Amino acid sequence: MKKYTITVNGTAYEVEVEEAGVVASAPKAAPKAAPKAAPAPAAAPAPKAAPAPAPKAAAPVAAGATTVSAPMPGKVLSVNVKAGDAVKSGDVLLILEAMKMQNEIMAPADGTVSDVRVSAGQTVATGDVMIVL
Repeated sequence: MKKYTITVNGTAYEVEVEEAGVVASAPKAAPKAAPKAAPAPAAAPAPKAAPAPAPKAAAPVAAGATTVSAPMPGKVLSVNVKAGDAVKSGDVLLILEAMKMQNEIMAPADGTVSDVRVSAGQTVATGDVMIVL
């Protein structure tokens, strides 16, 4: 056994550690080569899959507009505003569920909602624009 002194958060502890013996393993025989499989018959060419639709491009944001982006990936539980609503700084715009927690997404500044780009039940990624003021 070996004795060690370990200090944790200013308190010294004396511990004994038992040395484990090294067990030598018996040498293993080399694996035998697997028998070769017969060549597979040539398959007919697979039909081509339809091209995936291009991702929907986000509408451009007007100069001077304030955007409210997703701070983390999650699911929109509810949207409390609609286009044309006047909001004040700190008003709850929507509820975003992330990591099993409900997060209130608030207006960063006073303004009028010009565009709501998400709906309840929609999944968002970090940085996705959700609301434009």
